[in-house]
Amino acid sequence: MNLTAIPRRLVIASRESRLALWQAHHVRDRLAELHPGCSVEILGMTTRGDRVLDRSLAKIGGKGLFVKELETALEEGRADFAVHSAKDVPMALPGGFSLAAILEREDPRDCLVSSRYESLQALPAGSRVGSSSLRREAQLRERFPGLSVVPVRGNVETRLAKLDRGEFDALLLAAAGLKRLGLAGRIRSFIEPEVSLPAPGQGALAIECRSDRDDVRSLLQSLHHAPTAACVTAERALSRALAGSCQVPLAAHATLQAGRLSLRALVALPDGSQVVRGELQGAPAEAEALGERVAALLRSRGAVAVLAAVDA
Repeated sequence: MNLTAIPRRLVIASRESRLALWQAHHVRDRLAELHPGCSVEILGMTTRGDRVLDRSLAKIGGKGLFVKELETALEEGRADFAVHSAKDVPMALPGGFSLAAILEREDPRDCLVSSRYESLQALPAGSRVGSSSLRREAQLRERFPGLSVVPVRGNVETRLAKLDRGEFDALLLAAAGLKRLGLAGRIRSFIEPEVSLPAPGQGALAIECRSDRDDVRSLLQSLHHAPTAACVTAERALSRALAGSCQVPLAAHATLQAGRLSLRALVALPDGSQVVRGELQGAPAEAEALGERVAALLRSRGAVAVLAAVDA
């Protein structure tokens, strides 16, 4: 890279939750190692998704509520790029924006947090399990119909505090967030993808910038992790093809082994009474096409009727 093309100062737009700021600091520190001549600052912002906590994401507009204010900062030139949890990034970005880099993935699994029970199987019938996602809720209701799934909003610390106050018997959370916050000790058990398939992009960080910022895009390539990007691209392509949103219990998880990309996915009714699954393999270079193929497979197996019932 031509060193004269490296910006001397960059500003990262980030939500102000502790996890989001950890992610922004992680990117800042990586850039400082790779480009010591570049000064990187963090602009903390509160999004509507952070402010409105008394309703589910599905009812107030979806995960894009965690992104919109950050995009406004990019558009107005107050920040150069934004760091997101990849699973929070809408499947279709607004015109003029693009994902400049996908970082190496942390643990993509869901996990169980409980002070009393070691696993999902150990939870007695009627136990109150807090979940912020329809995806987790649908899979839990399918496999453990005797449990009571209760919506829970707020950042990780808020949810853990509710658990500790006895409002829930257990929580379902993303393992990556707990690990990044130094809270891995709260994890009682990991939930394998066979039981709870992760959300598209779960565990990965995505960096968004304006499409016209070639200088920023070039700099951020040093953080890009191609194997993770292939997996996330396939997952997001599937979700996009099925119009996935917070209103739709949809899961997609890709793995890359021996040069082959394998993508598993499902769509479900929120009560878990109907779940449509599918899996295909393909070349990493054709990740987008693989996602579309698995979406077509799910449609052929009944996903259209499930999606129509969810939207009704």
